[in-house]
Amino acid sequence: MNRHTGRSITGMEHLRQSVGDILSTPIGSRVMRRDYGSLIPELLDAPDNAATRIRMNAAVASALMQWEPRVRLNRIAIARDPDKPGKAEFTLVGSYGNARRAAPLTLQIPVQGRAAA
Repeated sequence: MNRHTGRSITGMEHLRQSVGDILSTPIGSRVMRRDYGSLIPELLDAPDNAATRIRMNAAVASALMQWEPRVRLNRIAIARDPDKPGKAEFTLVGSYGNARRAAPLTLQIPVQGRAAA
């Protein structure tokens, strides 16, 4: 279901919403699912350096491996604008679907922290 309109969604639209929700939800913030989400919201305000980028890549990969079994990642690119702290755009490249019928995947997912909202 589309979180904004309440209409039914499927396919790539549903996947985009699901991945965006996983990456933007802080771990520990869901009452009945304390381990749902990712470390990305915590890392958005960290310095934009090599160590933070590595931690962000790991956070994206581990969260999607746990919560979105339809996605297989090959590459993660992170774009951060120094003039807009607390925001990042993740470009995910890989495949979508199951092992027998996987389709190529490229998703751009913007994520922003609470302070940037």
